[in-house]
Amino acid sequence: MNAFKFLAIAAIAVISLNNANAQVATKSAAPKGNPELTEFWTPVPEVITPGIGSAAPSDAIILFDGKNLDAFTTEKGQPAGWEVKDGIATIKPGKGSIITKQEFADCQLHIEWRAPAEVKGTSQGRGNSGLKFQKLYELQIMDSYNNPTYTNGQCASIYKQTRPLVNASLKPGEWQTYDVIYNAPRFNEDGTIKTPGYMTVLHNGVLVQNHTEIKGTTEYIGEAKYHKHPFKQPLLIQEHGNPVSYRNIWIREIKEN
Repeated sequence: MNAFKFLAIAAIAVISLNNANAQVATKSAAPKGNPELTEFWTPVPEVITPGIGSAAPSDAIILFDGKNLDAFTTEKGQPAGWEVKDGIATIKPGKGSIITKQEFADCQLHIEWRAPAEVKGTSQGRGNSGLKFQKLYELQIMDSYNNPTYTNGQCASIYKQTRPLVNASLKPGEWQTYDVIYNAPRFNEDGTIKTPGYMTVLHNGVLVQNHTEIKGTTEYIGEAKYHKHPFKQPLLIQEHGNPVSYRNIWIREIKEN
């Protein structure tokens, strides 16, 4: 046998041995036990019909479908005084903010909004409104298209706390969307914070707040801070002197498994 044949036979033998060892290792690493021990069949998740586009899922609570603002009142309990026309609700400056009659905590919110097409003012004076979850924690709404302002107060910021990851604003006069996952804060019996709130926000389909921790109630002056409050409270849509418009508002309560 020449040296070449010997080396070839030796190589084949080594490969065969390695394959055999691999098969043994695979067999020995195979899981043992009953897989059914880690399978859960109940409770079965509720079956719903998902929405298509901006349509609401079947388990959503419709807050505004273009007909009226009956789901809202003023903060003083009076009928909402904003204009409703052609399926659109528009802020009437001076009429005040509106709050939902129903109270919420953890939720998923879809809302479509439009800053005025005619640009007036600069910085915080352009298309300014806002969403306050539990009446206390504000997601900023404003015209941030070519409109410099302080970054933790621009569109899609958690107001005076956290700027958005990117500026996904469209031109004034164009409809924009927010899709928000809101996790309400929890408090200890003594009033101290147990778990802070969190907000995940898609602005026009773009992630701009990624499970962002809320540092406390929205404060215009001074640091954000927490104080104990009821778990469920209304959603507030802010009137800030600009005729911002809204349509297709729905909300889903998030239920724990």
